[in-house]
Amino acid sequence: MSKPESHQFQAEIQQLLNIVIHSLYTDKEIFVRELISNAADACEKLRFNQSSGKPVHQSDIAPAITVATDDKAGTITITDTGCGMTHAELVQNLGTIAHSGTKAFLKQLAEEKKPDVGLIGQFGVGFYSAFMVAKRVTVLSRSLSPEETGWQWTSEGMGGYDITPAADLPRGTKITLELKDDAKDFAEETTVERIIQRYSSFVPFPIELNTKQINTIQAIWARSKNEIKEEEYNEFYTFVGHDHDKPLFRLHFTADAPLAIQSLLFVPSRNFESMGMGRIDSEVNLYCRKVLIQAKAKGLFPEWLRFLKGVVDSEDLPLNISRETMQDTSLMQKLNNVLTGRFLKFLDEQSEKEAVAYEKFYAEYQRFIKEGVVTDFTHKEALGKLLRFESSSTDPGKLTSLADYVKRMSSEQKEIYCLLAPNRAAAEASPYYEVFKERKFEVLFLSDPWDEFVMEHLREFDGKPLKLAEKADLNLSANKDGTLTEDAAKALAAWLKEILGDKVGEVRFSQRLVDSPAVVVDSDKFMTASMRRIMKAMKQDDNAITATKHDFEINPAHPIIARLDAMRAQDAALAGSVAEQMLDNARVAAGILEDPRAMLTRLNQLLEKVLTKA
Repeated sequence: MSKPESHQFQAEIQQLLNIVIHSLYTDKEIFVRELISNAADACEKLRFNQSSGKPVHQSDIAPAITVATDDKAGTITITDTGCGMTHAELVQNLGTIAHSGTKAFLKQLAEEKKPDVGLIGQFGVGFYSAFMVAKRVTVLSRSLSPEETGWQWTSEGMGGYDITPAADLPRGTKITLELKDDAKDFAEETTVERIIQRYSSFVPFPIELNTKQINTIQAIWARSKNEIKEEEYNEFYTFVGHDHDKPLFRLHFTADAPLAIQSLLFVPSRNFESMGMGRIDSEVNLYCRKVLIQAKAKGLFPEWLRFLKGVVDSEDLPLNISRETMQDTSLMQKLNNVLTGRFLKFLDEQSEKEAVAYEKFYAEYQRFIKEGVVTDFTHKEALGKLLRFESSSTDPGKLTSLADYVKRMSSEQKEIYCLLAPNRAAAEASPYYEVFKERKFEVLFLSDPWDEFVMEHLREFDGKPLKLAEKADLNLSANKDGTLTEDAAKALAAWLKEILGDKVGEVRFSQRLVDSPAVVVDSDKFMTASMRRIMKAMKQDDNAITATKHDFEINPAHPIIARLDAMRAQDAALAGSVAEQMLDNARVAAGILEDPRAMLTRLNQLLEKVLTKA
């Protein structure tokens, strides 16, 4: 038996080992991913050499990876039939760091105490992660070159390593880890199977664990769409989405800039947040060359797209040395923008091509789209195209887009009008709708309380300002003749202000009413009744909410207003009660009357007077 060659680790390797063992990786189980990734790289190099026509030892043996656990011996062994290593390659790859700048790199690590300042592709530190869990590592390797022989490399970590000849080895590399006492769970088959399925399910070579193949699902995102059957897509979705229902939408795309991207995204058929499951997390996983880098990757998509499931893979990711996070946050943001923009384009296309499917999508996920409008300035315009609302020009239950609304606008209409109401019937009965109906201007009916915030953030669409119907600065003349003259209407308004006092802001005759006698409008152009209700529900400062009073507008053409004007000279007390009742009626119509008890008492008194005179 040949005497072992004893080598000391290069000084930089000793420093690197210390970093790897104590601070580089956040989770010890990463060593399985790293060693399998190295094995996959070796298999890929073998395949390249074979395709180049170079002579290969045992050319009839296909590239593959096997993992064996032995819980009694406390070992885990990872074997590949890849390219293997020569004596010189063992020394170079496992005993030295040959790249320039290594000492400066390690010095920077020591000074900044940040082990994630370098790029893994430059240093190949994955192998050394084995020493986080192993007290002894043995490597048996034979190169693909027919004239080479086998070698055994052995190390217990910090001191150095021994190399001895090893006869009759098959091509490839076999790494055996004798596990530390506190890492014996990695000799359990169930533990290792879970880790392989998490990180290495899509490695493009078969992985067997104790004779059972683990990676049975293909990385279909890397294949051409024309080669993939619908059943394969559905099977893959079940695997990554943990959902047995078919997805509602699927987007499979590639991009070349700013990064090389391969992506397969799914929209579930159900909104899991609406099913009482609480706020969900994104289930889009980030891969680099089919190896998992980050499950449920943060920052890959904006928060409002957290309902997506699937994978994003890029071989150009600037990963940190531990392959656990992105190194370049600005580039990550570019990746976010590319992915988000492409998905929004896809949704816009689907809304045209698959209108029925998009209606179902919108019914499930409209709150996410609206959240995006409010929170994502970058994609606000694209998100606006996806919004849908009921409209005075559509049949009940049918929704329309802002783009279609704009197409129907008359030449005299310069703004997009919106009316907040709990439902269509309430909107059509609202005093705020009357002038639009009279002038035949289309109005969008907003039934979701948060639609007001959406419109406030969107502000305009296709160059057309969005205008809420109840805003105080709305000034559309219906060109109607009033029963009261302008002077009489002004005099009545002044009297009403005197009677109602601090209960109202201004009192004026209205240019918006047709069938209703009066309406309240918010004098603060940045506040509406709906917004006040939401702020109150959020327990905002009541004093701040009520500081601005509502203005009161009267319809000089309505019979009640004409009779009130006459009554104030004959029975001022009764006229005053009628005025207060009109104000409360208007508050009820606006949905802002919080305590109706005083109104009901007054109403009963008025009924009593009417019945007494009858």
